[in-house]
Order: sequence, then C-alpha cells, then structure tokens
Amino acid sequence: GSPVNMSGLWYNAVSYEVTRETETVDYDQMEKLALEHKPKLIVGGASAYSREWDYKRMREIADKVGAILLIDMAHPAGLIAAGLLDNPVKHAHIVTSTTHKTLRGPRGGIILIGKDFENPWGLTTPKGQIKMMSQIINSSVFPGIQGGPLEHVIASKAVAFGEALQPEYKVYQTQVKNNAAAMAKAFIAKGYKVVSGGTDNHSMLIDLRTKFPEITGKKVENTLVLADITINKNMVPFDSRSPFQTSGIRIGTPAVTTRGLKENHMPIIVDLIDEVISNIDNEKVIASVKEKVNKLMNDFPLFAW
Repeated sequence: GSPVNMSGLWYNAVSYEVTRETETVDYDQMEKLALEHKPKLIVGGASAYSREWDYKRMREIADKVGAILLIDMAHPAGLIAAGLLDNPVKHAHIVTSTTHKTLRGPRGGIILIGKDFENPWGLTTPKGQIKMMSQIINSSVFPGIQGGPLEHVIASKAVAFGEALQPEYKVYQTQVKNNAAAMAKAFIAKGYKVVSGGTDNHSMLIDLRTKFPEITGKKVENTLVLADITINKNMVPFDSRSPFQTSGIRIGTPAVTTRGLKENHMPIIVDLIDEVISNIDNEKVIASVKEKVNKLMNDFPLFAW
C-alpha cells in the first residue's frame, strides 16, 4: 500500500499493525478494520516478520466481510514446503510466492489456489459460464501482463520443487530454523533487542535503538558490507526514522546454512557483527573483522546442502 508502489497508487490500502506489547500481528485490530472498511481483499505475509501467522483467524475475518484472503508466503516458503510452518494454502483463497528466498530456487514466482472457486465478480466465458478463479489468474498472467516464457527459469523451478520433495530438504530447512533461533538468542545475550523477542522462521529483525540509539540501519548495512557481512537495513515497529535510514537491520540464516554452518557458528557471527557495530567508524577493526569472516568461511563451500 505504499504510495511509491503500484499497490498504493491503484488501490486504497488500509494497514493493520503489530501490537506495541508483543510486536506480533494484532488480529483483533485486523478484524475491527475489516468490519469497518469492508475490503475486497485482505493480504497477509511480510518481508521482515519473524513469527508464525494465524491463517485460520485471517480466513475467518475475510469470510465475515466477504473478502478474498491472499497470503504472500515469499519469505518463509521453503520452511512451509518442508512442513516446518503452517501451510497457508489450507486457509487462503490465493497464495503467492517467489521461488527464490528460502525456497532456494531461481528468481521468479508462483501463484497457488488450494481449492478453485468461481470468480466473485461474475465474469463469464463467451458461452456465459462463470469463470473459475484459476482461469482469471491464468489469463491475467498470460496474455494479460507477461509475454514470452523464460523456459530456463521454468526448468529451474522444477529442479527447486524436486529438491523440496527430498528428505534432505527438511533436514536443511530444520537447520535453517535452528540456526535462526540460535542467532536470535546470541543477539539477545549481547544486549540487542530482537523484535517480538525471537523468531519462528529463518529471519529476525534487530531494533538497534536499545543498544546503539545513534546508529542507523543504513550505516550498519553499509559498514558491515566492508567486512564481507551482508545484512540489510530495515524499518522496525513504530520506527522513529525514515525508510531510507531506519532504526533496524534484518538478518537471515538460509545462506550460511546452505554453506554448512550450524548452531555453534551463530554466536561467532553475532560477535563479528557486534564488533563492527561497536566500532562503526574504526577502519582497522572493520578490516580485522573482514579477515576473520573470510578465514571462517574458507572452510565452507558454497553449497554444502
């Protein structure tokens, strides 16, 4: 719904929030807003939310107001495919996802419908039959907004989906989740505020304001990359800074897990991150951390899994 995005330009977006107390989605507020505004579409899913979603409750809210429930599971899709998080396909009318991120496939996307249904707008075929929602979506993608198919990407998706069906994939995703829990615990032990107090998935959001109130997420992102550590700046709940500066950073464990790192390595990574942030303008310390990072990762191939 951001005004700089197509969704904000074309649609009237009404935002629900997290609570200040738990920093988790406020479903009571979501229901109150839905009853007040009667939306045609309720959207769930986020790029920096580390907790499980209550898809069942969201579907109940959508049904109360006659809305379509769309869940974008792009970020946790790999953990969902492995059965480690609740599957939104059981509850949502429509589910979307990218095929990269935790699913670990090529850049691209998928649109899923668990159970097909008649489109709610009464659109019909030339013979007067009500079109099913799958027909509407298929024709909207092609020829609606896409041209020639990228067949190499389609093949890559098939490989990724095949990998997700293997027993080893669940072992890998379990390690991703365990590593994230260990990393969040290590950050908390270092005095950082992990938003919502932890993580249920592969990622975590760190609110820098409790430990380093004067340092922005942008500064941390740009400095850590000099030490060969990749994270990104991110807004945190009730942020006092702009999206261009931010008061937080977002960190995930899929990439390091793919390279073979385990729970015992997570405190080491947190120590390296903390060392840079604690010496944010010290070039010697940053260079020293870079050496430590590369020495650590020299023993790990790009694809251990």
